[in-house]
Amino acid sequence: MKHTHFILILIMVLLLNACNTNNQKANNNDSPTIETAYFGQKPPGLIPEIFAPGIISIDGRGEHGISFSPDLDEVYFSANKKDEEPSIYYSKLEDKKWITPKKANFTKGKKVAEMHPFVSPNGRTLHFIAHDSFTLPHHKESVKSWYVKRLGDSWSDAKQLDSPINDDFVFYSNEAKNGDLYYTNVSKRKMYYAPKKDDKYPEVHELATGGFHGFISPSQDYLVANARNKEDDQRKSDIYVYFREKDGTWSKPINLESDVNSNFPETCPSITPDGKYLFFGRYNEEGGLSNFYWVSTEIISKLKSEYFKKFK
Repeated sequence: MKHTHFILILIMVLLLNACNTNNQKANNNDSPTIETAYFGQKPPGLIPEIFAPGIISIDGRGEHGISFSPDLDEVYFSANKKDEEPSIYYSKLEDKKWITPKKANFTKGKKVAEMHPFVSPNGRTLHFIAHDSFTLPHHKESVKSWYVKRLGDSWSDAKQLDSPINDDFVFYSNEAKNGDLYYTNVSKRKMYYAPKKDDKYPEVHELATGGFHGFISPSQDYLVANARNKEDDQRKSDIYVYFREKDGTWSKPINLESDVNSNFPETCPSITPDGKYLFFGRYNEEGGLSNFYWVSTEIISKLKSEYFKKFK
């Protein structure tokens, strides 16, 4: 009996030690907390706030298109000064601190410009747009969708996507949770999507929505896009939301109005992986440059509730 009692005590001690070890690991990891996620910025409510001024949103530079990794410990965005070609910048959370943003240079000089990065929902792929200089003849033919694959703490060599997607002038690729790729066909000025089949995109389909720079929500129940306000000629670009109906079709565009839109153009909307925030560019800086703004997606949830109550 004494021997059995000793064994039971020993097992309990080992279990307690294991729990303490796991707790220490959990406390020592670099997973973002409320103090470190989103560069430690105070989360916005229903009024848009400029994002990380002086760190990400910098005066004298335009920022457009931002994407966070699924764990919210990496960020990628495109930016450029007025007379420069766009580049992709990135920052990572290391030892609970965000490193100073650096240029990614995924194509290693193969292309002059890189922009509109998007980290896939599983974190294994980063899609982006690359092209030759806009000052060169036939630059539109060079604007294509590219990607890199995750290799540990870095990325693979960049490759141009082998898909009918790249048969046209395309922008703003972003991936749904099921792997389907949504993008803007600039040549046709319409939104498209390409179903993922065996890790490829062999066919494309027109999306029955309007807008430019469209972005699919993490839950795939709505899509945000910017478009010209047809009811107000002074509004060059507002952000709209389209809700997915039960039969898979899309609602008519619903303007986010003054909750998000201003007298300045708003573009390149995106939703964070946790579904909590809407990011977008607002061209309100002197010289016609843009800064990143963010706002709670509660404004979209509210519109969704009102929409389905009214029309259902």
